[in-house]
Amino acid sequence: MQLSRDDLVKAYRLMRTIRAFEERVFVEFESGNIPGFVHLYSGQEASAVGVCMSLTDADKIGSTHRGHGHCIAKGVEVRGMMHEIYGRRDGVCGGKGGSMHIADFDKGMIGANAIVGGAPPLAVGAALAAKTKGEDSVAVSFTGDGGSNQGTVFEAMNLAVVLQLPVLFVFENNGFGEGTGHDYAVGSRDIAKRAEGFGMPATRVDGTDFFAVYEATREAVTRARAGGGPSAIETVNRRFGGHFCGDPMLYRTAEEREHTRLNKDPLTIFRRRVTEAGLLDGDQLDAVDAAVLAEVDEAARSAGAADFPTARDLETDVYAGAY
Repeated sequence: MQLSRDDLVKAYRLMRTIRAFEERVFVEFESGNIPGFVHLYSGQEASAVGVCMSLTDADKIGSTHRGHGHCIAKGVEVRGMMHEIYGRRDGVCGGKGGSMHIADFDKGMIGANAIVGGAPPLAVGAALAAKTKGEDSVAVSFTGDGGSNQGTVFEAMNLAVVLQLPVLFVFENNGFGEGTGHDYAVGSRDIAKRAEGFGMPATRVDGTDFFAVYEATREAVTRARAGGGPSAIETVNRRFGGHFCGDPMLYRTAEEREHTRLNKDPLTIFRRRVTEAGLLDGDQLDAVDAAVLAEVDEAARSAGAADFPTARDLETDVYAGAY
């Protein structure tokens, strides 16, 4: 399917926003301005954006500990996210969630979380709710290659097939589960084939290619909305950084990391594809780069000056009913 020029600019803007956001978060974390723990998404932008371009605010996604990119691709506002990561009171979750627990129900972002393999059961629940209510919406779970080995993931895929739920399982194979290589830790090596064994259509695509991810997702989402049940997509890419900010990455060579940045950069690949095809020009994309950097800079500046939650805020957003 041919995307419009506006759609192509939107896709590039989202991917560039993810990259700029992550690079700024890295700088601010290293400077001691951000509390907690941070896991960056750089190198995987085409996966999040290629998937979420087929979704609406009514559709739900569940994310991972590496969730900034998924949030931005789903439309969560950048300023609110930066304030949240800074732990500020006016963050998306009141400054109480931090980097790993951003949620925005208005955008269909039902939560990033630190539970490995935690998103598939949540997405199955959202898909079951949609089917029960007769709603025309789908749910998507993002899971890493390490998380794909979790029993909760297998249970979720089986239940989704049994109940024929409108859910898409996206497995982002970035090469490493923390510091353990995918080739060692995933017995079948092929995550898509393993998902197919549960009885659903599954495909493996180049996760650095926005267009490949978009086409596979569009097909799966169309099938889900039509009552065709669940699907799975394995997006193969390579994260630029370590498992977390500060990871010395002793399990990766300098040569492999350099090769990844030079040859597996989703933004470089996208720019080359659209400019060589005459769909967009370099000046247009450069203007997007400048606008995005200004937006992210303003988000970081305002986050640094915002208020922290008060002691009284600890008493809100807490369930304390009788059971």
